[in-house]
Amino acid sequence: MNIETVGVVGSGTMGSGIAQVLIQEGYKTVLYDITEEIVSRARKTIFARIDRLVEKGKLTNENGEQVKNSLVCTANLSEMKDCQVVIEAAPEKIEIKKEIFEKLENYCSSETLLATNTSSFSVTEIASQIGSPARVAGMHFFNPAPLMPLVEVIKGIQTSQETIDALYKLAKELNKTPVICEDTPGFIVNRVARPFYNEAIRIMKDQIASPEQIDRILKKAGQFKMGPFELQDLIGIDINFATTASVYKGSFGESRFRPHFYQERMVQSGRLGRKAGGGYFEYEK
Repeated sequence: MNIETVGVVGSGTMGSGIAQVLIQEGYKTVLYDITEEIVSRARKTIFARIDRLVEKGKLTNENGEQVKNSLVCTANLSEMKDCQVVIEAAPEKIEIKKEIFEKLENYCSSETLLATNTSSFSVTEIASQIGSPARVAGMHFFNPAPLMPLVEVIKGIQTSQETIDALYKLAKELNKTPVICEDTPGFIVNRVARPFYNEAIRIMKDQIASPEQIDRILKKAGQFKMGPFELQDLIGIDINFATTASVYKGSFGESRFRPHFYQERMVQSGRLGRKAGGGYFEYEK
């Protein structure tokens, strides 16, 4: 498959990051969100990042303008009709994702590959919404997408090998490090990461150590780049909690994946991390 145009559905943190990666590597990219106002904000954010790369000398002025011109922003999902690949990066709610895939099947060519950036939901379940599930797979980027090298390429039960091969090749062409995995709860990274977060919260709530202490110990002794609380604040505590709940449900209640009630309390309080100005730590908005 000759991939020239890629669609991204959802212009939030992940969607705008994925779109930036695509345009920097020369792909015409159609970025969609539900209103012009939302997608316009995403455009401004992406362009500001490109401008910073130009200021740092990582892109020339000419290249920066070419990259910007590769981005098309829209509030009309039918604009995905000319894309060879569409990557869904909508909020982590299974009902929203299913609805998007149903619409994409109507708007896109029967040859278009449809990928979901879900961090934990079943790719097989999402693919079941369309008549040709063989062309649906997971393509899970990590936050922040322009910097993080890993991409999980997830094979649903009915995903064709041709679809996996094409998305694997696309990830390589984006200068990412793709890894192919089966459609299991949490895939690879989020399955491994659940105890990292869950045990840290339990240690905190058992009053053994504070978030500052736990993060400092894991960074110094464990050589982690970020501690579990700092990382939750970066990802978004709401997103982290939703992923934990999804993995727990998907594993039929396996105890090692059980969420801690305090994660839910943090979400209820609105302290969602950096994006809210405060989570486990305080930040300037």
